[in-house]
Amino acid sequence: MSKEGVDVGKRRFLTTATAAVGGVGAAFVATPFVKSWLPSARAKAAGAPVEVNIAALEEGALVSVTWRGKPVWVVRRTPEMLKTLDEVAPELADPESKTDQQPEYCRNKHRSIEPAVLVMVGICTHLGCSPKYRPEADGGQLSYSGFFCPCHGSKFDIAGRVYSGVPAPLNMVVPPHRYEGDSLIMVGEDPNQGGEEAA
Repeated sequence: MSKEGVDVGKRRFLTTATAAVGGVGAAFVATPFVKSWLPSARAKAAGAPVEVNIAALEEGALVSVTWRGKPVWVVRRTPEMLKTLDEVAPELADPESKTDQQPEYCRNKHRSIEPAVLVMVGICTHLGCSPKYRPEADGGQLSYSGFFCPCHGSKFDIAGRVYSGVPAPLNMVVPPHRYEGDSLIMVGEDPNQGGEEAA
């Protein structure tokens, strides 16, 4: 074919169109491959930290979030609740939290970083039931504010410490957590993961 018979414009158009269609096709092929590198929703749920904003959490109130498939309770304790921590100690099985149910930075009578704010997994250590939050003494099951498990009668104080003589053998679990500022808690991360020091 002679050079005069070649339409250069048409050739450029066909080359560009072919490259464009090939690029789109490559993107469609690559997308599932690239997505396979990202963590799945299941993987995120298994270990991703959960943010809890407690700016609007009033004294005596409880908010619940889910971390690793478990309920995590955040309670802003009142000054009256904090006073009961010493009063109830003689009735507890492990008042000094000697068992490994909390991070080292929460091994204190409050079982928390900030004394007024409790962060705890809301599961009874007997058979995994979910206790009921009792912000005030009820005169029946609890003489002080705390948590009562109606399944088998286990009782915990307002720091999640187990009473003596109940089915639950251990204090409730305090998960790793840290603060970002005054009102944002990252459940699932230790303080040193965020560049802060434990209180």
